Amino acid sequence: MEPRRPLQPRNRVAAPVPAGTASRTPRVSVIIPCYNYGRFLAQSAGSALQQQGVDVELIVVDDHSTDDTPQVLADLGRDEPRLRAVRNETNHGPCDAFNDGLNLATGEFIVRLDADDLLTPGALARAVQLFEQFPEVGLVYGHPVHFHQTVPTTYRSEPTGWTIWSGQDWIAERCRLGVNCITTPEAMVRASIYQEIGPWDNRMRLACDLGAWLRVAAVSDVARIDGVDQAWHREHQGSISVTDGGRRVDLTERRIAFDALFEGPGGKLPQASELHDLARRALATEALESACHAYDRRLTDREPVEWYVQFAVETYPQARQLPLWRGLHRRRSVGPRLAPLVPGFAASVVRRRLRNDARHRTWTRHGI
Repeated sequence: MEPRRPLQPRNRVAAPVPAGTASRTPRVSVIIPCYNYGRFLAQSAGSALQQQGVDVELIVVDDHSTDDTPQVLADLGRDEPRLRAVRNETNHGPCDAFNDGLNLATGEFIVRLDADDLLTPGALARAVQLFEQFPEVGLVYGHPVHFHQTVPTTYRSEPTGWTIWSGQDWIAERCRLGVNCITTPEAMVRASIYQEIGPWDNRMRLACDLGAWLRVAAVSDVARIDGVDQAWHREHQGSISVTDGGRRVDLTERRIAFDALFEGPGGKLPQASELHDLARRALATEALESACHAYDRRLTDREPVEWYVQFAVETYPQARQLPLWRGLHRRRSVGPRLAPLVPGFAASVVRRRLRNDARHRTWTRHGI
């Protein structure tokens, strides 16, 4: 199956999210799995408890932390009936810790908020508004602002519009590119969808969120709030995305996520086999591109080039027919010392950078 054209929305409207008409206040369960992030937990929990326009249920799962997390939770829980804190007797890992909270949630909508991330003011109410207007939507997300140290004080708070995609079309775009487009704190899922598809897949540590979004999209539509910042995502040396973010783990887990999709609810989609093949082709292409990049940057002594090649072949049996396979063969023939000096190879570095920049702009603007 050849790569598809870029995703076209079912509905894109350049207008504020329609206001809700419900007389009740919807309950949103915000689940924070926490392992040794006591130093960030108060800020994260506070960003959830300070949300307006919704009934917040905050569930913090202390995944057997060895820092001051228990004391932080005790302090937070004083005179705060909306907070439910549970402590695991053993470490379950970030995926199952979230599932522990999911089992306790009573809200109509679910948000996973990592203990080092924060919600922007009004984020929950904005997402709920879209859910209430479009009952076929199972996942709503927006734009996350990434930061390193100091929490930003400014954010975009007025939506410029909203976009809805059919779940199958959204999945097809993810298969075409092979990457996740949601960081996690900016996403909200209808609780009834989790009842249908089940908990997060604990075979993954880094890509368990991708696996969840894909399975949600297999049974519902997907929506995005445009022009607004829904969350602040912290990047630091202790974060999972940094400590466990090796390319091998990342690629392997994304393959598991796509395989799980089509072994589960995605297997019932029209063209499921072709979409699965498309996803595996995208992952194999990315692995081969990483191998070529190692030659172009003289990084073959630090990058697992042979692993990339093996992964590509295992993931997509037709990998040897991909254009990048021929490019890698030519790089191997001249060797890592001379490869960066070959004009065609040097130009590919520039093309790769320009393409990645273009993709980032598309993601920032449209979330895909």
